[in-house]
This record gives sequence, C-alpha cells and structure tokens, in this order.
Amino acid sequence: MHRALILAVGTALCAVPIALAGPAVAQAQSPKAAPAKAAAPYVAPRNAFGQPDLTGFWSNATLTPEQRPAALGDRAVYTPAEVAKLEGAVAKEVEDGNKPTDPNSGAEGGKADPKTLRPEFAAAGGDVGGYNRGWLDPGSSVMRVHGEPRTSFLTTANGQPPPRKGGGGAGGFARGMGSFDNPENRSLGERCIMGFGRNAGPPMLPNGFYNNNYQFVQTKDAFVIEVEMVHDTRIVHLNGQHRTDGERPWMGDSIGHWDGDTLVVETTNIPQAQAYRGSWQNLKVTERFTRVGKNHVLYQYTLEDPTMWEKPWGGEYEFSPLQGVIYEYACHEGNYALPGMLAGARNQEKDSAAKGGAASSSAGNH
Repeated sequence: MHRALILAVGTALCAVPIALAGPAVAQAQSPKAAPAKAAAPYVAPRNAFGQPDLTGFWSNATLTPEQRPAALGDRAVYTPAEVAKLEGAVAKEVEDGNKPTDPNSGAEGGKADPKTLRPEFAAAGGDVGGYNRGWLDPGSSVMRVHGEPRTSFLTTANGQPPPRKGGGGAGGFARGMGSFDNPENRSLGERCIMGFGRNAGPPMLPNGFYNNNYQFVQTKDAFVIEVEMVHDTRIVHLNGQHRTDGERPWMGDSIGHWDGDTLVVETTNIPQAQAYRGSWQNLKVTERFTRVGKNHVLYQYTLEDPTMWEKPWGGEYEFSPLQGVIYEYACHEGNYALPGMLAGARNQEKDSAAKGGAASSSAGNH
C-alpha cells in the first residue's frame, strides 16, 4: 500500500531580448540534473544460520485498534491532522495521568472519573483495576505500516471482521466472566495462565493496557516468541509437521518455514479457551514475519475457518523496537483474587438461600 509520488518539475522558458539571448540559451542548454535514484530495497541482516535476523526485543503497543472505528468507513489511513490530534491527546493524557493523585478529588478512591477515561479503561473499572494512568502503557502513537498511519489492523474493506456464515454476527472474544462456580470457569488471564487479551495469540494483538512487549529468539530449528504478558513462550518448530494426537496446547500448534526473507508460521489445534471470535476447532492462523527495516518487523496474519467465514481474511501491523528488555511479569497461576471472588459468590448464594431466593448468576462479578 506504499505509494510514492514523483513530481516532474518543468522549467518554463520565456522570450527574452536578443541582447540577453546568449546567457539564457546557455542556461537552457545546460545538462539536466540526473534523476534521483530509488532507494535500494532493505535487506535484512543474516544470523549464524543464514536466516534473516528477526531477533531482539519488540513492541506492538499502539493507538490503532484491530477493528476500524465504524465512523471511518472504508478509510484505511488517517489524515495528518487526525494523527496529530490523536497523538496529541495521548500526550496530554499521560501528562495529566502522571500528576500526583488528589485523594479529595471527589472521584472514587481519588482516581479519575471513569466518564473521562477511554472506553477500554472505563470498562476495566475506572483506572484499570486500581492503576492510575501513569502505570499504563497502551501505546502513544498511531500504527504506521509502510509509512502509512493506519486506522485499523484489519485489512478488510471496512476494517471490520466479516460476517459469519449463515448471517451470524462477527463474534466476540471469550471473556470467561459469567460463572463463579469454580476457578476453571474464570478467564485464562484472570487465572494468570495466559495474557489478558490476545498478546500471545495467534494472532498476536496488543491488549490496550500495558506490557505489549516481546522477545524473538532464533535457532536453526525453531523460532521462539517470549511474550511479556504474562510470561508466555511460544515455540514455532521450523519445517515440522502438525501434531495428530488431538492435543490442543496453549497458543496452539505452530510450525514454520522460510519463504525467501519472510518467516511463515501456520498454527492449528487452538484450544477452545483461546477461540478467536468464536472460531477455534477448525481455525488456522497463518502469520508472516518480515524484517522490512532496521526498526521494523512487518507482521501479517490470515484467519481461515471454512465453517465460520466464506473466505480467509486478516490484518497487518509493524513491530517497533522496545526501548529496553523484558523482565519477569509477576503474575502466577492461582491468582490470590480467585479465592476471594469464589468465596464471595458462595456467601452470596448462602445469603440468597437464607432469604429463599435464587443466587444471582453473576454473583461476585466485578
């Protein structure tokens, strides 16, 4: 989608008196400047195995959402004015969020009023479970792909997921927030088994809050993706075969191969708990990693499920360098909040039973 605009500039020659004709003619007949040479295509450095080098610490934090805001219709690219407005608003948001919290501000707990927060922050309960804005790092710039400021990751015409077969909706994300019967009914993120959102993927998507960071490691036979949120590691076996034992490991079963300078990763056997917009059993995700510059790794993903969608579809974005390294994310299976939530649900059930009523199906929800 990269477009180059070449402007040809001509020189208009005007009639001049005979006395001045000599210099004017000499100027007109002077050799023209040589046309500028097109920049040579970027060639990724090679590692010890002769592979294009993708290693390093990367981030996909951004203001650009996976789905395009409906008001933008089929516009895939923001205008410069829109980019300045979006990025300027975040700079102000960060500046205000880093100020000391006023405990007498009137907002609950001295935190920001949820009405003034981004929708995703407000949906998480004010300042995202007790953090003010200074603790968050959702991204501060619009995602550029081939230099274009994109309005969405999805590359469908309207930047939206296609409808399901049979006229069904586009499908949402499995939240695991409806039942407090047992810990297995809670979300994987809440149980600290997998990251919040789809950081680990596939497809790998930023979560809109923090820790959208990765480390890529290459060996002769594997491509390893360390996901900071929440200490997940996905191993892509190169030139392997998909498993046939029926097991569906976390993050699915990924195999990869090199197609020129692009690493192609195909993932199947995705578990139900990591369904993408309702698809998991027959879902195949194909990811493409291409080093397109010193500070850019182009990431493209294609989703296929013939039982769910009429044809493959997907999106793209670019990883940028992480200014630092990844440290341990201190989340652990057996989140301390789980016993409290489950105990609260049991107490609500007891109270309801004592009053002769039915317990709420969302007891203890938060």
